[in-house]
Amino acid sequence: MESSLAADLERLARARQREWRSPGLSAAVVRDGSLAWSLGVGAADVVVPDVAPGPETAFAIGSISKTFTATLIMMLRDEGKLALSDPVSRHIDVPAHGALTIRELLAHASGLQREPVGDLWDTLEVPSIADVVRDLTEAEQVLPARRRWHYSNLAYSLLGEVVTRVDGRPWASALQDRLLGPLGMTRTSLTPAAPVAVGYYTDPYTDQVQLEKWPDMAGFASAGGLWSTVSDLARWVSFLSSGADGVLSPETLDEMTRPEIMSDLETWTLAWGLGLELFRRGERILVGHEGAMPGFLACVATRRADRVGAVVLCNTSAGADPATLALDLVTTVLDASPPFAEPWRPGPPVPAELAPLVGRWWSEGDSFTFSVRDGRLEARKDSLPDSKPPSVFEPAGVDRYRTVSGREEGELLLVERDASGAVARMRWATYPFTRQPSTFGA
Repeated sequence: MESSLAADLERLARARQREWRSPGLSAAVVRDGSLAWSLGVGAADVVVPDVAPGPETAFAIGSISKTFTATLIMMLRDEGKLALSDPVSRHIDVPAHGALTIRELLAHASGLQREPVGDLWDTLEVPSIADVVRDLTEAEQVLPARRRWHYSNLAYSLLGEVVTRVDGRPWASALQDRLLGPLGMTRTSLTPAAPVAVGYYTDPYTDQVQLEKWPDMAGFASAGGLWSTVSDLARWVSFLSSGADGVLSPETLDEMTRPEIMSDLETWTLAWGLGLELFRRGERILVGHEGAMPGFLACVATRRADRVGAVVLCNTSAGADPATLALDLVTTVLDASPPFAEPWRPGPPVPAELAPLVGRWWSEGDSFTFSVRDGRLEARKDSLPDSKPPSVFEPAGVDRYRTVSGREEGELLLVERDASGAVARMRWATYPFTRQPSTFGA
């Protein structure tokens, strides 16, 4: 990374650590699957104030744990062991709320109350998963499903139990065998190994800090129980950007990062996919998740299209905003050092059946250009900005093509021929496409 860009990133991180009065801060930028920059500021433990947290220092990551649980659910879905439309009662013998679906729980769209029954955040006594399930009769569905976004740790406690029941082993074992092991994340676990950051609360009126207690996470682990490091979360950010062979397909990651429900109804800068937050910064959408536990605040975020992401970990309970810093780090890199364009190369020969389809077509008074790229038929409305992707088609029979992405995804494109067998026109999602502009019904 260029020295001037690294200096800009360091200024950002140091300014935020001081502004937030966080005892320590560990941050990193990930680019093209590698840790491109990292920095530790302050102290992992104020008893040794001159020892800053390093890339291997473990912090509690709170609700970033949910992204792992969501990924496990999607892996089981891809294996045909569950469906997102399944009611939770299909997999857990619940005494109440059994009609809520896996999809609703993943997207915080279930309306289920935020926390398990009890005074968890007052006593720091976390119920076991058996108690969480048993006490569902006392838990409220505070909103109708999909009425609006409503964050629920209880929902993710239940999803962790779904993983346990469907996979046939405890959630933590499934996590280790399915994700942490294959991705080489050796510093992510429910019990941290040294070096470990100490969690603090910074007094708002003085420069004093107080130790925070750490609860036994019990039935809350799948919602917020993990510890991790900058180096391990760099691997996770890389995975969220482009997937990993044998773990989760890029198509499933794409599905997880599509908006399911809008969290911010005023400015539309925050939405939720299937277990992932979607942050808007100008024209850019980044995906990731925030995390908070007693003594710790954290965020991971990545701009998947550019494969640039960031990790921010703090050992303070309040006053810090890791999400803002993570987004600032990513946008600073992209603004200062945008990725290089991939070189263009000639593609394979154009299939004979596609050759008559390329060129300009008209529909609804607008022009579209059909082309063949990498052997596949594509279409783009001519007024569409270059930043928007084209529609892509796959063969679905003779003179039939299915739209697999972009405008009219899922719809059929039908080729119509005249008496001589030449292509006369096309119909896409039933709309006629002609070589010359024409009125409806012509």
